[in-house]
Amino acid sequence: MSGRLPEDKEQLFWKIFKETYNGPRYKDNKKYMMHGTTSVMDHCVNVAYTAYYMSYKLGIEVNEAELIRGALLHDYFLYDWHEKSWANSIHGYTHPGKALKNAKMDYYLSATERDMIKHHMFPLTPRFPRSREGKILCAADKLCAMKETVYGRIKK
Repeated sequence: MSGRLPEDKEQLFWKIFKETYNGPRYKDNKKYMMHGTTSVMDHCVNVAYTAYYMSYKLGIEVNEAELIRGALLHDYFLYDWHEKSWANSIHGYTHPGKALKNAKMDYYLSATERDMIKHHMFPLTPRFPRSREGKILCAADKLCAMKETVYGRIKK
């Protein structure tokens, strides 16, 4: 899905982004690559915007602030998962727990935001997200990952 949100929703999105960006370590996400040529920060912004846009366009009632913030923090693991190591070979399974641990250290998280971060990798994580926000995040993350991976490989 691509498109623009109405002005009031755009303003809310960027307000929550700025609050999150000003956290103690969020800027570090610029240093790490996610998919193709996309940084972790850009991926998280893409996912958060896509999730918010999907909820708006599909008319799904959500807590908008929790959806945006949970999506911005869903990959807050703060390391380069491309480095060769055994721990990184299982990154897909373990990074949600690492992201949640880091996010809890740096931000106050609601139960919905914690659930979103912890379960966004379903089915690699055994439990499906409980909230609507988490389910939307799960879908938006996979959509953005696919687009970033394919586009990142095509444009090289």
